[in-house]
Amino acid sequence: MGKLDGKVAVITGATSGMALASAKLFVQEGAYVFITGRRQDALDEAVDSVGRNVTGVQGDAANLRDLDRLFEMVKQEKGTIDVLYANAGNGEAANLGEITEEHFDQTFGLNTRGTLFTVQKALPLLNDGASILMTASIASIKGWPGWSVYAASKAALHAYARVWLNELKDRRIRVNVLSPGQVSTPIMERVMENPETRRQFESMIPRGEVGQPDELATVALFLASDDSSYVNGQLLNVDGGTAAI
Repeated sequence: MGKLDGKVAVITGATSGMALASAKLFVQEGAYVFITGRRQDALDEAVDSVGRNVTGVQGDAANLRDLDRLFEMVKQEKGTIDVLYANAGNGEAANLGEITEEHFDQTFGLNTRGTLFTVQKALPLLNDGASILMTASIASIKGWPGWSVYAASKAALHAYARVWLNELKDRRIRVNVLSPGQVSTPIMERVMENPETRRQFESMIPRGEVGQPDELATVALFLASDDSSYVNGQLLNVDGGTAAI
């Protein structure tokens, strides 16, 4: 018996990294999963890699029409949602004094605005007792130079969770935030492309090596399943201890 037997999950931005690893694990644990991505070719590859019990829906989480189309498809195919994993996000470095309106609007448009409307538009389909989880970032805690806009866009997600759990308590819907540290995803690998940069990041982690997507997926499964039935409104750091030292 799987931990998500018979459940329907929606995961945005799931064409690679920890969200794709989570989609695979959710299916292994009995769920039917809808995944999204902006690029159709990457989405097709992700669907093939999951293999079964999965539907890919091309779209941008920052585009409200794309979100409408996503949830209309979920409604038509499955009717309801048990797990909503609002993961879609992105970010680039920009130091104070060099931040442009475009940089700010793009970052907040996807990470903060997109996450809000992903949850809001899914709300009519969410079953009572559903689990909502969002992806934040260790950047919102550590204060790394160049990442202020990204950090702020992700810090807002814990504020969402604290308010929404109160608004949704009568439906027993839980809202939590998964905050990854340095994980070997395509985006992070580009950031760490320079060997010296990689060594700097690895030196911050007590075990001396970055996390792997599968290690994050097991935590996403915990938050998605009844294993975390008494966990609500939490920001869960999954960073190998980086934020603690």
